[in-house]
Amino acid sequence: MPNVHIPIQAIKGRGISHQQPHRFLRDERQAFDDGWGALDEAAIASGEAPPPATEVTWEDCKSAITKNDSPDVGFTMGLNPYRGCEHGCTYCYARPTHSYLNLSPGLDFETKIIAKRNLAEVLRRELASPRHVPGLLAIGTVTDAYQPVERELRLTRAALEVLAQAKHPLAIVTKGSGVERDIDILAPLAAQGLAAVYVTITSLDGKLARALEPRAAAPHRRLRILRTLADAGIPVGVSVAPQIPFITDDMEQVLEAAWDAGARRAFYTVLRLPWELSPMFRQWLDLHYPDRALRVMARVQEMRGGKDYDADFAQRMRGSGIWADLIRQRFDKTCARLGFNTEREPLDTSQFKPQALRAQQELF
Repeated sequence: MPNVHIPIQAIKGRGISHQQPHRFLRDERQAFDDGWGALDEAAIASGEAPPPATEVTWEDCKSAITKNDSPDVGFTMGLNPYRGCEHGCTYCYARPTHSYLNLSPGLDFETKIIAKRNLAEVLRRELASPRHVPGLLAIGTVTDAYQPVERELRLTRAALEVLAQAKHPLAIVTKGSGVERDIDILAPLAAQGLAAVYVTITSLDGKLARALEPRAAAPHRRLRILRTLADAGIPVGVSVAPQIPFITDDMEQVLEAAWDAGARRAFYTVLRLPWELSPMFRQWLDLHYPDRALRVMARVQEMRGGKDYDADFAQRMRGSGIWADLIRQRFDKTCARLGFNTEREPLDTSQFKPQALRAQQELF
């Protein structure tokens, strides 16, 4: 990693401070100091400039539901209203997807958001199709459906209204407090066994969360989300993902706090560093934890067969080796002690009513 000037304003409020070149570029360019002080002047100028603002670009999507046959994922259908995510989580495995848009997985991923403006319309058409087979629809598994722009754009809420009309089962994974806004839709669905929400809490350490997930809700606020949803009768769970050796070292405390807040389901994954994410995360480690950066990456590689990442379905979510086994034991023992995952029931697919959507389509 070359030595470069990183203006502090670019770090504040953003997870990655630079435009990481993506893997499809023919040429990669790096700034260097030619002895005339050009980099110093640029750094000073950048420090006086405002932080990079978020830009939203509209997209007309051809499909709303994405499908997968990955054996290590507990769902086959997903829905993501946005591409890119303002939360700016440094570890986000979805960052490399921005490369397909000819955008940087670094700063572009968290500042250039693609919004699917016709999502609800396309979703209605797909659910009304005779070919659609109802099953668990996971919302926000790639980018957060309740990132800040959702407050204004309301694409997630529009999709929930369609799903509620069709009585289609769904589960949401989020770090955003905006999910509380949609309790009026989620609570009735939950009462019919059609909805569940998982809140990701990586650590209870507010300082760490601010650096690791700069625009996501604070840890104590996420615990309040769990309590609010649980009090509304919505089944809630906690995701303690990703587990990062020597960084997120309070898994047991997170699970205990989540249990006290009403969560009764839990899952975890270990850190994944596909494609361009690896050099970006390494730079983050060097910046925030220079004293332990080498140890962290050594343990990550130990869980990945000596590499930064291995996409093999058998171990990409949990890793392999002694360190991965230690994390698994800690999680399993804590869940067993607290009582997590003992009340879990599958969401009901028998209530699906596509005819309600077809009738509405005929009106138009």
